[in-house]
Amino acid sequence: MLFRKNKNIETIKTDVEQIITDLHQITTEIKHQTLADTVGDLKERITEPYMFVIVGEVKAGKSSFINALLKSKEEICKVAAHPMTDTIQQITYGEEQRVEDVNPYLKKIYQPFDILKEIAIVDTPGTNTIVDHHQEITERFIPASDLIVFVFESKNPYRQSAWDFFDYIQDEWRKKIIFVLQQKDLMEPEDLVTNIDGVRDYAKQKGILKPNVYAVSAKMEQAGDLGNSGFLPLRAFIEEKITSGQADKLKLKNNISTALTINDKIFKGLITRKEQYEADDRFRNDIKDTLENQKKKSEKQVDILIENLIHTYDQITNEKYNQMKSGLGFMPMIRRSFKSIMDKKASPKIWLAELAKDLENELNLELKEKLNEGVIDIAESIQQMGNIVDLKIRNSETILQRDNEIFSEIAERRSNVLKDLQDAFSQFLKTSENFYDDSLATDSENITPNLAAGGGLAVVGVILATVTNGAVFDVTGGLVTTVGLLIAGVGVGLKKRKILKGFQQEIDRGRTLLKGEVSEKLKDYIGNIKNRIDSNFSELDQHLEEEKMSIDNLESRITHIDSKLENYDKAIQVDL
Repeated sequence: MLFRKNKNIETIKTDVEQIITDLHQITTEIKHQTLADTVGDLKERITEPYMFVIVGEVKAGKSSFINALLKSKEEICKVAAHPMTDTIQQITYGEEQRVEDVNPYLKKIYQPFDILKEIAIVDTPGTNTIVDHHQEITERFIPASDLIVFVFESKNPYRQSAWDFFDYIQDEWRKKIIFVLQQKDLMEPEDLVTNIDGVRDYAKQKGILKPNVYAVSAKMEQAGDLGNSGFLPLRAFIEEKITSGQADKLKLKNNISTALTINDKIFKGLITRKEQYEADDRFRNDIKDTLENQKKKSEKQVDILIENLIHTYDQITNEKYNQMKSGLGFMPMIRRSFKSIMDKKASPKIWLAELAKDLENELNLELKEKLNEGVIDIAESIQQMGNIVDLKIRNSETILQRDNEIFSEIAERRSNVLKDLQDAFSQFLKTSENFYDDSLATDSENITPNLAAGGGLAVVGVILATVTNGAVFDVTGGLVTTVGLLIAGVGVGLKKRKILKGFQQEIDRGRTLLKGEVSEKLKDYIGNIKNRIDSNFSELDQHLEEEKMSIDNLESRITHIDSKLENYDKAIQVDL
C-alpha cells in the first residue's frame, strides 16, 4: 500500500486509531485483560503529547532531574528524603497549575510550560521500591510511552534491579531509550567518564547499537551553572529529534510500534494455539481411523466365524442327508415296516423323527461350540477397541499449556474438555449396559444377559453368545420343525425323492438363514458399539469446530492489522 503525498499525519493517525480499536476488540474477545488494558491505554493516549517516561531506582534523582529539565523554579515533582511517593505523576500542559487525582496510583499535574505543549513527562516510582503496585503500575505506562529516560545515580549505574527493568522494557516493548547519569556533581571527572563508558558498553551488549548517554546535575542546573550541568546537550537532543516538528510523527510511529508488538504477541500465541488445534484434530481423526479399523477387524472375525459355522453346518447336514437318503431306500424301508409290526418304535416315521432330533442336537452342540470359540475373539476385539481409544485419550498431546501468555483461558478450556472426556470414557467402559443392544434379542429365546456378572467389556462374550445361540436356535429349530412337517405331510416309500428334495431345500434355507442372521446381527452390533464409543467425543468435536472458526477468524484479522500497520510504519519517516 502506497501513500499519496497529500495524505497528512492527522489522516494516518485517524486510520491507526481505528486499527488500534480493532486490536482492542481482539484482546477483549480472547479475554486477555492485561493486553486489553494495555491497548485501551494506547488508544486513549494516541492523541496526547509525546510522552517521556522517567524510570530508575529510588533516590537516583528522577524528580530533581524533571524539575531541572522543565526549568521550574517550583518543585513540580516532590523530592523526598525517603521513597514515600507511591503514585505515577504525569506532567502535562495546562494554562493553569493544578493537580488531578486520576486514580489511587496516578496523578496528573498540569503546568503552563511551553515544552509541555509537545511532550508530557511521566515520573514513575523507583524500580527497586518495595511498595505494593509500583512495578505493576509503572509497567502499565511503558507500552504507551514514546521515549524511556533511564535515570541512574552517576556513582553507581550498575544496580541489578534497574537493569532487570531495562530488560523488561527492551525485550517486551523495544522502546526508544536514552540514559541519564544524574548527580554528576558528586563524581570525579575521570570516574564519571568511566561510568558513562560503562553504561554505553553495557547498553550495546544488550542490543542498543548507538546508546545516547548523558551525564547531568540537576543541582548545578538549578543553581544556574548551565555550562557544566550537562543539560545543554540533552536539551539539544530533545529539540533536534523531538520538539522541532517531529513529535507528532514520532508519537504515531511509537504507537504503531507498540500496536505491532501487541499484535505480534497475539500472533505468536495463535501459532501455538493453532498447533494445538492441529494436534487435537489429528488425534480426533486417529480415533475415527482406529474405531473404523477395529470395526473392520471385528467384522473380519465375524466372517471367519461364519465360515466355521457353515463348514460345521454342512458337515452335519450332509451326514444326515446321506443317512436319510440311505434309510429311505426300498429294502431298508421294508425291513423297518416289518419290524414295526412287533415294535412300533421301529416305524419309518419314528426313525425319521429321531434322525431329525439327532440333527437338532448335533447342530446345537457343534455350532454352539464354534460360536463360543469365535465369540471370544470378537469380544476381545471389541474390548481392544475400547482400550486402545482409552489409551489414546490419556496420551493426547498437550502443546498449549495453561500458563500460555496469551491463550491460557483457551488452554484451560481444552484441558477441561479432555479431562471430561477421559472421565466419561473411563466410566463408559465400566458400564455394562453400554455394551448391550436390545436389537440383538431373538424372538425364539428370551434370554437376557446377566449384566451384574461383570463390568463393561467383561460381559460382551456373554451377550454375543446369547445372541448367536438364539440365532442358531432359530435355524436349527426351524429346520427340524420343517423336516417334521415334511415327513408328516408326504409320508414315505414312493415319496423318497420329494422328501430328500424338501430336506435339501430346507438345509439350503437354513444355511442362508444362519449366515445372514449371525453375520447381520453381529456386524450391526459391532457398528453400534463403535458409534457409542465415538459419541463420547461430541464435546471435543464441538470444541474443535469452534476452535477452527475462531483461529481462522483471528488469523485473518491479525494478518490484516499487521499488514496495515507495517505500511503506515514505513510511510512515516523520522530520525531518532
